[in-house]
Amino acid sequence: MNETTKQPDTPRSSVALQTARNTAKVAGAFALIFLGLLVANFIGTAVIGPRRENKMAAMRALLREDPTDEKLLADIRQLDLRIRRDRLWRLDFARKSSYALLGSVALFLAVGKLAGVLERQGPRPGHVADRSAEQIAESRHARWGVAAGVLVLATAGALLLGLQGPLAFVKAEDSGPPYATMEQKNHQWHRFRGPGGGGVSSLTNVPTAWNGESGAGILWKTAVPLPGKNSPVVWGKRVFLSGATEEKREVFCFDADSGQLLWRGDVPARAAVAEAEIEVMEETGYSASTTATDGRRIYAIFATGDIAAFDFNGRRLWHKNLGIPESMYGYASSLDTYQDRVIVQYDQADAEAGKSRLYALNGLSGDVVWEAKREVPNSWSSPIVVEVEGRVQIVTLADPWLIGYDAATGTELWRAEVASGDVAPSPIYAGGLVMAIEPYSRMTAVKPTGQGNITETHVAWQSSDLAPDICCPASDGRYVYVLDGGGLLLCSNIADGTKVYEHELRDNFMASPSVVGDKLYLLSEEGVMHIAQLGPEYQEVAKCELGEACFASPAFADGRIYIRGEKNLYCVGGGRP
Repeated sequence: MNETTKQPDTPRSSVALQTARNTAKVAGAFALIFLGLLVANFIGTAVIGPRRENKMAAMRALLREDPTDEKLLADIRQLDLRIRRDRLWRLDFARKSSYALLGSVALFLAVGKLAGVLERQGPRPGHVADRSAEQIAESRHARWGVAAGVLVLATAGALLLGLQGPLAFVKAEDSGPPYATMEQKNHQWHRFRGPGGGGVSSLTNVPTAWNGESGAGILWKTAVPLPGKNSPVVWGKRVFLSGATEEKREVFCFDADSGQLLWRGDVPARAAVAEAEIEVMEETGYSASTTATDGRRIYAIFATGDIAAFDFNGRRLWHKNLGIPESMYGYASSLDTYQDRVIVQYDQADAEAGKSRLYALNGLSGDVVWEAKREVPNSWSSPIVVEVEGRVQIVTLADPWLIGYDAATGTELWRAEVASGDVAPSPIYAGGLVMAIEPYSRMTAVKPTGQGNITETHVAWQSSDLAPDICCPASDGRYVYVLDGGGLLLCSNIADGTKVYEHELRDNFMASPSVVGDKLYLLSEEGVMHIAQLGPEYQEVAKCELGEACFASPAFADGRIYIRGEKNLYCVGGGRP
């Protein structure tokens, strides 16, 4: 009898194995697709974004030359909207693609593991009369496996995309100009010692009682990741600081309400800078310069000459190196802003070397808008941006010149010979006068309204009663207050410089005095805040102990004080800023 040859049965495990393999292939293909999309998105962000922002900067420069050009203004608004939409879309796309890539990789690994297990089990004996039917069934099951894999990935992707919610685009008309106005800055603490750099705030609800040891009156306390002597900068719900060591430089953004560290931005150094030996005094450190903001971006500079800009979400927009500064004690001048420009007083070496400069850098690109050569040696004072008789000036102080520059062009307006030696205290503008300190010698008040060398014509008065070597003066427009490192406080009439009173605080000070409402705030190195009433005699209101060493000047906001201690950032007060 003839018998049909029997074939072994195709085990069901073979179908499952093939299905697992096909699903793994699909998952792997999707993972490669999502990886490619992420790379393409990154390239687009790195190339298209900067090009559009540079175009925007050029258009804004043209608008400054002709503010009446309505068509150009409309084009700027449209481009600004495109930039914002593209930036939001790319961030959202990168997040969702990352999730999809993660899901694809997880599925690939899972079914790959399953296929390995099935393959190790081997076939079971059996037979069937005809293999063609099973081959058709196997093919059908394989197709179902591929379809199942696609369905799983599509469903997971749809769920991930749906959970993210719709994008909320910001209209260009609602976003305002690319920088804050001077009026808006006057209501923030956007630079070292606040608006105009004078350490003055009109707020009347600032705390006058707290204790760091017990926690009374302390809203929050947060550790600062890297050391620095710079002061807090506050804009809305954000508090900015910087910190650095010999190897690392960073900018920090804290939540003003909770103290949470929202982001930290790294500032890289060129190879030549990283390899160079930069000497700084311990009292100065690598991050003595206070940051500054124009209301849209935050800028920071370090003792290495590295300067960088970040947006408020922590994205580094640009960074550059201005050259390693030749500074006797380490670079310490703080930044300021004017419109969409960051102002850098970069004094170094000696006057004969011709290396000192005043820079105005474009806030969007870091390009030099203008620079002014300065015939001065290294200094540690900071520039101030003030409005004098309707004209915005940048005022600087270094041996021997107090100089006023036109903020728009960098053209020198006037200069007065008022100082010598190592100049650290920054000038202030109050009562129509610029007051400048020559350490250990004198304070000079100058009318900033002349042209050329005004030493003989515009010096209002000079006082030799007290001239600190570090602390900047402060004024309420009637009196001017100066404080030396040993705790001697001097109050003088702003009209003629005559002494009103002096008071010994018996503490050491590096932070400059602040005039807040009708009170004077004086923060010692020991972390003790001496609070006095403004007026013709010293009247102590309170003495508050923080319990931590303090070397930086405080920042003031609505109902709050932000104080940088040696290791922590403190928020004093309980009200909402």
